Amino acid sequence: MKVPTLEQAIQYIEYAEKRNPGEWIDHSYNVAKAAKSIASECIDLDENIAYVLGLLHDIGRYEGRVQLHHSISGYDFLMKEGYDDASRIALTHSFVIPDIKVYVGKHDCTEYELMFIKKYLNNVTYNDYDKLIQLCDNISLPEGICLMEKRLIDVVMRYGFNDLTLIKWENYLGLKEYFSKKIGKSIYKVLEGVVETTFEF
Repeated sequence: MKVPTLEQAIQYIEYAEKRNPGEWIDHSYNVAKAAKSIASECIDLDENIAYVLGLLHDIGRYEGRVQLHHSISGYDFLMKEGYDDASRIALTHSFVIPDIKVYVGKHDCTEYELMFIKKYLNNVTYNDYDKLIQLCDNISLPEGICLMEKRLIDVVMRYGFNDLTLIKWENYLGLKEYFSKKIGKSIYKVLEGVVETTFEF
């Protein structure tokens, strides 16, 4: 797979933090941590690749306080660096359903970018790395890894909801069940700090 080394990924995230510091950095490290923990239980996934993909999923936020645009800016950033698979995750992580209409935040993209995203989603078939980062993005807060339901409410409180929100939630819960079956136990059994982060102990 075309992904950066861990060392390169850390350099990218440190560069991004200098450009746009914020809670999204801690969130990204927690997504990476969750992805590595779950991938380590899967015989067909590489835990180190999963960590790098999780760490860089939001790299497009290096441009500043952007919403939908972070997906395409992250895709472009990693494509220019030659990391096709990592760039893919930067785009697909925001779309548990491959439809731009599921994104509730501001569509702060050019018309060309919006058309590119729509076309990309129409032609993509998600693999287990896409699904894993979508899952881990939705169990990770800046404070740590939590129950999915807490993270879903957190996102709705900040960005609102639309006609596809409940369908989107069903798909996220479906990913939790998918990976729980894949590893033969609840994903929460292999994740650290879930109780503490969820209930703020």
